[in-house]
Amino acid sequence: MSYDIVQHTEKLSTLLAAETSFVVVTLLNIRGSAPQIIGAKAIVSADGIEHGTVGGGKIEAAAVKFAQKTLNTTGNNTELVTWNLQTDVGMTCGGEVKLLFEAHRFSEWPITVFGAGHIAQSLVPLLVQLHCKVTCVDSRAEWLNKLDDHPRLRKQCVEIPCELVRDMPADTFFVLMSQGHATDLPVLAEILTTRTAQYVGVIGSQQKASVLRRDLAQQNISKDKIDSFYCPMGLPIGNNTPAEIAISVSAQLIQIRDSQRSEQTIP
Repeated sequence: MSYDIVQHTEKLSTLLAAETSFVVVTLLNIRGSAPQIIGAKAIVSADGIEHGTVGGGKIEAAAVKFAQKTLNTTGNNTELVTWNLQTDVGMTCGGEVKLLFEAHRFSEWPITVFGAGHIAQSLVPLLVQLHCKVTCVDSRAEWLNKLDDHPRLRKQCVEIPCELVRDMPADTFFVLMSQGHATDLPVLAEILTTRTAQYVGVIGSQQKASVLRRDLAQQNISKDKIDSFYCPMGLPIGNNTPAEIAISVSAQLIQIRDSQRSEQTIP
């Protein structure tokens, strides 16, 4: 057996449940020397090999690079390639390998929630039921640990949350509901100065919004940027309990997401 079919299937199930895009690479044929047998499989995601191997070394490095490239395209889901080990892979030995790449792509909706407090404890369980990837960031491990683990949830405990902003996907929706003005402001300023976000919302009142905009102006952030975030965030429905605020915020996120998709489909 060229791979453990039980572990292979379990990994596929995990990635599918988490709606993580991946490529299954299968070694179909070998001519000459290759460090694997026909039928070997590897599962490759944007992070690298998730399970299995198609030979290691330069063959596998080339296969991983090719697989990850296919995840960033909207082309065929299946592609068959034949590589010359010398000219295409850069190996000294002669021969060829034939590889099948089967791409399984998910349309991800990245949402990052800064803060794991009472409202986030209601909001995050709602969001993970949607077709999205949720990252919850807080400096308090005990609050992050209150959130149940979920394949679509990533919990990050860091002392300086604003440092994570630059590493978030370009189409991230940002939800700021940390411990207060002092912790929301640095994150908000980092978002507004380093990117054009799809959505930025900050929990709070009209008074908090005024204070945030005043402090952002003192940092020489442009008026267009300052006017671009939502505070108060959420649709004007419900009461001020964490559960109903979470529903209000979730509804606004869906509303903004769908309005942007509609704009993209207009010819």
